[in-house]
Amino acid sequence: MAEMDVYPLNLKGSGASNDHKPLSAVVLISGGGSNLQALIDQIQQGQLDLNIQAVISNRPEVQGLTRARRAGIAALTIDHRGFFERADFENALAQAIDDCGAELIILAGFMRVLGADFVSRYPGRMINLHPSLLPKYPGLHTYRRALEAGDTEHGASIHFVTAQLDGGPIIAQARIPIQTTDDEQSLQQRLSPVEHHLLVAVVKYLAAGRLSCHNGHVCLDGNALCQPLELVNEQDLALSTPRSAVERGEL
Repeated sequence: MAEMDVYPLNLKGSGASNDHKPLSAVVLISGGGSNLQALIDQIQQGQLDLNIQAVISNRPEVQGLTRARRAGIAALTIDHRGFFERADFENALAQAIDDCGAELIILAGFMRVLGADFVSRYPGRMINLHPSLLPKYPGLHTYRRALEAGDTEHGASIHFVTAQLDGGPIIAQARIPIQTTDDEQSLQQRLSPVEHHLLVAVVKYLAAGRLSCHNGHVCLDGNALCQPLELVNEQDLALSTPRSAVERGEL
């Protein structure tokens, strides 16, 4: 891997003002909702300018719905098993999202593949958290696949959602080393809190109006990025640039 220079980004004063309206969002889940809880905690602490209008699960009575109710957030279930056709499920899901007036749709452990027609309703407005360093290991069993490949690091990615499975423009990533003693469970346990930090950091930048998607490219402050942002601590994103390019005066 090329040696990298890291350039931390400054969030303060760059997008939101004191009277800035919180970004409205819907969070889609399928299970425990630990990533949802990370967002809720930051909102309650006054650290995240986000208004979660609803949490929607495709599975009934999961813990994530309980987390939403405890926070006073509408908790909805649209069980995919109750629909004969996928399009009918997705139409019902889209109607629920639209009824909430959400500006941002956050897929945080949502375990359903969404069709092209659904995704096309929300261009540049839907993000997904995926447990791998995309483009490596789209789909399922990412921890197992990284271990079987003998990788030295694993991580998480957040990307804008497109019709291609886990193939949309990558916004930001976070990395952890793979230890020789790791198995799937231990690797997942160590990555989980890092995922939380990554999701919160990206949503903060979206809420501040600094991140967007244009013509298939992630843009920061209106400028297209040539590579994903990196999580450099528990709350900051950074641009990483190969040192050789800096030394050559190209950047």
